[in-house]
Amino acid sequence: MNIRYHVELNQLEREQLNALLSGGRHSARRLKRAQILLAANEGVSDEVIAATLNVSGSTIYRTKRRLVEANLEGALSEEPRPGVARKLSAKEEALLVATACSTPPPGRARWTLELLADEMIKLTDHAQISCETVRRRLGENHLKPWRKDMWCIPKVDGEYVARMEDVLDLYAEAPDPQRPVVCFDESPVQLIGEVRDPISAKPMQPLRYDCEYRRNGTVNLFVFLDAHQPWRRVKVTDRRTNKDFAECMRELVDIDYADAKTIRVVMDNLSTHSPGALYDAFPAAEARRVLKRLEFHHTPKHASWLNMVEIEIGVLKSQCLDRRIDDKHRMIAEINAWQQQRNAQRAQIQWMFTTEKAREKLHKAYPVKES
Repeated sequence: MNIRYHVELNQLEREQLNALLSGGRHSARRLKRAQILLAANEGVSDEVIAATLNVSGSTIYRTKRRLVEANLEGALSEEPRPGVARKLSAKEEALLVATACSTPPPGRARWTLELLADEMIKLTDHAQISCETVRRRLGENHLKPWRKDMWCIPKVDGEYVARMEDVLDLYAEAPDPQRPVVCFDESPVQLIGEVRDPISAKPMQPLRYDCEYRRNGTVNLFVFLDAHQPWRRVKVTDRRTNKDFAECMRELVDIDYADAKTIRVVMDNLSTHSPGALYDAFPAAEARRVLKRLEFHHTPKHASWLNMVEIEIGVLKSQCLDRRIDDKHRMIAEINAWQQQRNAQRAQIQWMFTTEKAREKLHKAYPVKES
């Protein structure tokens, strides 16, 4: 027998439903049920509700029934849905997790869904376990054994903290034309050529290019960024030797900041980033002349994120180099065009991490002081 349920909401229930519909983040189904109940309370027929809200008659019936038999929250909530029993018991699921975290079989670099399914069949009484069952159970435990991450844990000691705060204090200073702060780094880039010409984009059709490509070697990018002024420069070279680094530093002194008294350069700990590189490249008198105008500030080891120019290199790669460029001359032309646009736009990196924030957020990493 088809029972017809009548909805009669009190003042508090109407206010709760109106508040639900007026704001907040809720599921679409929950909002639909609220609309059904309010409409039914106003005497709107099921047929009109179904047509207006684009819901089925069975949805309206179940919502009204749960309100009458339970309460408002019961009418708004999901009704438990029948389903098959879980394939793996709690103990078997624990066994799966332990297996996924163990060493893979000989000859295999990592566990796969297929390997884990076969292993569980051997370890349990199940005659068959699907890869989807394995995937679901691993997902519930936030496990993906076929993935791996590499990390580098820096040694946070007094030297680390000293270098970090030295760099952060430089960034926090007011701009000084006589003592500019320049962040410097380098990045290798491949020269990639097309084997077949790409097909240009057109309406309803994106740009298409062949998966095959031709590798034309690599070039090195030396990138300079003023920490306080909207200026950057990129130099493209064939190598990154001591001589290349020394030439960059001499250009920084004689061309880019010819009027500055001292140029403070923030850089990482690469072996070529040292005063000795200039003595390897130039006569002693010339090396000394250049170095007298330079002041090197090295970031802590394994902390290149403290070098502001790393952000600029990321912008360069995403805005300019995220494509195939086949030769050095085209690479130079494209980078020069990007560089001129960025400088003309007066783009700057907004650095937010200060010494005070470092002491607050990384206080556990600071060396323990003796009382």
